[in-house]
Amino acid sequence: MIQGIGASFGIAIGKAFVLPNWEWDLPEQKIDVADLAREFDRLYEGIRTSKVEIEQMKDELREVVGTEESYIFDAHLAILEDPVFMNEIQGIIQRQYKAAEVAVKEAIDHFVTMFDLLDDEYMKERALDIKDVGNRLLKHLLGAPEITLPADTQPFILVAKELSPSQLAHLNPKHVLGIATLAGSTTSHSSIMARALGIPLVVGLESKLEDAIQTGDYLILDGASGIVHLEPDTELTKHYSELHALQKEATQRLKGIIDIKPMTKDGKEMELAANISSLKELDVALSSGTNGVGLFRTEFLYMDRHRLPQEEEQFEVYRSVADKLEGRPLIIRTLDIGGDKQLDYFELPEEENPFLGYRAIRICLDKTDLFKTQLRAILRASCHGKVKIMYPLISSIDEVRAANALLNEAKQELTEAGHRFQEDIEVGVMIELPAAVMIADLLAEEVDFFSIGTNDLVQFTLAVDRMNDQISHMYEPFHPAVLRMLKQTVEAAKRAGIHIGVCGEMAGDLRALPIWLALDVDELSMSSNAILPIKERLLRLKQEDSRSTFDELLACRTSKEIHEVLARGYDSRSASTNALA
Repeated sequence: MIQGIGASFGIAIGKAFVLPNWEWDLPEQKIDVADLAREFDRLYEGIRTSKVEIEQMKDELREVVGTEESYIFDAHLAILEDPVFMNEIQGIIQRQYKAAEVAVKEAIDHFVTMFDLLDDEYMKERALDIKDVGNRLLKHLLGAPEITLPADTQPFILVAKELSPSQLAHLNPKHVLGIATLAGSTTSHSSIMARALGIPLVVGLESKLEDAIQTGDYLILDGASGIVHLEPDTELTKHYSELHALQKEATQRLKGIIDIKPMTKDGKEMELAANISSLKELDVALSSGTNGVGLFRTEFLYMDRHRLPQEEEQFEVYRSVADKLEGRPLIIRTLDIGGDKQLDYFELPEEENPFLGYRAIRICLDKTDLFKTQLRAILRASCHGKVKIMYPLISSIDEVRAANALLNEAKQELTEAGHRFQEDIEVGVMIELPAAVMIADLLAEEVDFFSIGTNDLVQFTLAVDRMNDQISHMYEPFHPAVLRMLKQTVEAAKRAGIHIGVCGEMAGDLRALPIWLALDVDELSMSSNAILPIKERLLRLKQEDSRSTFDELLACRTSKEIHEVLARGYDSRSASTNALA
């Protein structure tokens, strides 16, 4: 068994095809002064050809995974237009009299090495983008063919050191059972695309492999747990084959409850909404019977592109989502960048701890033009559905009031411009900081709703970075302190009579459902794939029983005790569908 990182859900069983590294070993090639013009012409022609190819891939991919994911290739086009990258190549040609392909290779190596040395996952991912674009340019300068996948149609599990978006774009999902990469992360462009294509993916295997995987090796890949089995025995293969069949069976069974109202056996109705970042994801959510969108992550409209999205562009996206929801609620979270979400064209300061730094609402209250552009777009879309605004990373009343003051300015500007909007649009905040929990009673007097962001709330409550391998085991959503944070937040919302939802990963965790029922939350918003498994269990539970369970949980002193209480009544049939979440 090889333990990697699960990056895209699903089980794959089959033979491996190992993709050779796309690397070039170029001899030193000096040129004469008279040849400089020719080398520059070759470079510019290679750039033009590369751009045409990338645009074609972007157009082809848009039909498969949607417009938002295809914007990944805007980042690749930006690299070919980046003056720093191009000046490096041109300088090597002009000052060192080296051939264009040698200059490109040295520039790639320089930037990739520089980014790899940084202790920043985002910059490491950008290094892969530079390598991808640079190798495409090298291919044209050298006249070399692209590495191709097997010509036959026998499905395989693709194994690679790293997989670029360009390579992934050429895969036929029907032929690829799954993907395993030695490098990579769950937030890389390739991981995002694999999830959009529905291909199981495990990343981060390099430090775990004792022997290299060879083409033809028999593998089992579990994209949920991040486990890869090399040459599994008959018993293990049988186990995973049965699990795979169970997942397919569960998927079919769950389709039968799409139109059933999400309600417990004793009459507690729960809104089950979806977390989305694109129109493509909305289609999946609608096919799962979602009650609405409880979290629209708007930062993905800003990522992997050349510039900030303009008001009209944002309005069209928000309007399209609202129209498709046909009156169902749409909660749009305002821009949440910083931390692990960076923009190539928007320079953020280097910080010792960016997760505790300049991010989310703090940026928006500082860059007011950027913030009001988004607010105007959301307001204009509010005429097309039940649109709500939600501010992230709130820690004080002052922040809420400052954000609302800018919202009022945006309303005034739209009025003067003759645009219609919903004057009494609902405004809420994410409760994801301990500070927000402690003043939840005060915040509830300022806003129309709360949504608990459990991912950050757990992380900040326990002071545990769940992406840190050394301490990730300490990231425990079912910690006694977390349960008390949740209880205090919900009770504050209930006393104020405002809507209370949950939009973090705990919302889609089957084990946590009795907690939400006991606390009487109004809405759970989750990954679209989790909606039907949650609904299936909801239909079998009673709110009254959940309240008794929660009383037991509050008496627990350790996370282990909490898990033991939650395990009771969590039957194997529910467990078999949990992987779907």
